[in-house]
Amino acid sequence: MSVAFPPDQALILNRSTEALFRPFQLKGLALQNRIVMAPMTRSHSPVGIPGADVAAYYRRRAEGGVGLIITEGTFVDHPVAGFHPEVPRFHGDQALKGWRYVAEEVHAAGGLIFPQLWHVGMVVSPELELKPGAKPVGPGNMTQADIDAVIDAFAKGAQSAKELGFDGVELHGAHGYLIDQFFWGETNQRTDQYGGDMLARTRFAVEIIGEVRRRVGPDFPVVLRFSQWKLKDYEAKLARTPEELDRFLRPLVDAGVDAFHCSTRRFWEPEFLGSDLNLAGWTKKLTGKPSITVGSVTLNEDLMTSFGTTGTAAVTGLDNLLERLDRDEFDLVAIGRSLIVNPAWPAIIRRGALNELLPFNRAVLSELV
Repeated sequence: MSVAFPPDQALILNRSTEALFRPFQLKGLALQNRIVMAPMTRSHSPVGIPGADVAAYYRRRAEGGVGLIITEGTFVDHPVAGFHPEVPRFHGDQALKGWRYVAEEVHAAGGLIFPQLWHVGMVVSPELELKPGAKPVGPGNMTQADIDAVIDAFAKGAQSAKELGFDGVELHGAHGYLIDQFFWGETNQRTDQYGGDMLARTRFAVEIIGEVRRRVGPDFPVVLRFSQWKLKDYEAKLARTPEELDRFLRPLVDAGVDAFHCSTRRFWEPEFLGSDLNLAGWTKKLTGKPSITVGSVTLNEDLMTSFGTTGTAAVTGLDNLLERLDRDEFDLVAIGRSLIVNPAWPAIIRRGALNELLPFNRAVLSELV
């Protein structure tokens, strides 16, 4: 169902866009502006190996002026981290060689880039044919050996990212995938140290973050993406109050997270009653850590609606986002679908030329680089 935008989301700019173009320091990493390319799965890496076309895709967005690129989700080195044959992996000589080239191309264009490390857990598309013996894992069937292996896989991926010349790393802990399956009480019914109350359910992520930090050292930026909503439940809430959110975030901060990528479907929606702060706003307020907001920026349909019905989303205004950024509600802004169809989105916005933005149409996903 479409959701009405605030009145100031008309296709007109009433505010300066300069807030988007202020430099920002993320763990000592100098970002030229506040614009982040959101991770978006494209399934354009045959047998999991990113080719020259993938490098060109990311380089083009760096040339368009994006301050930081976060890659599509990449499977960590675990036998059942993911099952789609054309989603890239972040392990193996050939795949890592491809990712090294991606990083080099982005850097040559003046950009910065983090890989997003991903394990899907129990989320498997029904149309995928699993290899014989492949059995998805999740909180309900993982042994301690399985848990240790996954922790090692994430840490190994982060270590590889640093060795390949990436500028930091993002861990995918959102949308009902494996890390989030441990966070969420409905999918984590364990009775050992990894299950129980909200604090106990963060332990799996805490151990992943801690091992990642141990291997990459204190200065390499580590971002965690998390969400309240899940793939099958858009109204889900890990935390229903600011106090619960604080209890959830605190151990993750203590484990070594440098910034939080707070995934929402519509950035302008308040997270809790009594305040207009969104999820990224509350996360920054509670933790003091930098936060990244995301969700339908310059588009009138959220991600799942635009994919599930019309396949399109029209262009909207930016005033609401700029107002929030001006008051430092959050620090960085991730752009997804609009950046797919508008690789020069930052340059267009800086000119204030919203009329030049193309609307999103999912039909272009197989065409554009």
